[in-house]
Amino acid sequence: MHARSTLIALALLAAGASAEANDLLDQLKEKAGAAAGSQGSNLGFKMPAIGSSTIGSAAGVLQYCVKNNYLGGDAASVKDKLLAKITGQKQQEKNFESGAKGLLKGGDGKTLNMKILSSKVKEKACDYVLKNATSLI
Repeated sequence: MHARSTLIALALLAAGASAEANDLLDQLKEKAGAAAGSQGSNLGFKMPAIGSSTIGSAAGVLQYCVKNNYLGGDAASVKDKLLAKITGQKQQEKNFESGAKGLLKGGDGKTLNMKILSSKVKEKACDYVLKNATSLI
């Protein structure tokens, strides 16, 4: 499976879709590192760090997760509270827009494209974002 994913990433690089391919390649490297025994989360790879500098991204991903039925309940409320904190902050609002498209940008510089994950992994990633975003309220 990793070999096929790596070939897809390399094909995307060759086709000129460099930003998306780089994100995919970075995620594959992280997954390979986690499989080899490096420290990661229960998802099999290390998630981007969520903190005060990533409130917009976390809020956007929560919107993505609710919209796509990976989260319900309090997630929309948490998203709204986070949005209230970033109103008027252009960079955070831009990060929200990216997050709403499924791109989680972490304070550690890592990015996770939720769209390429399996449904089960998306659910776990959404839970991770909700848990960490709740602590930012």
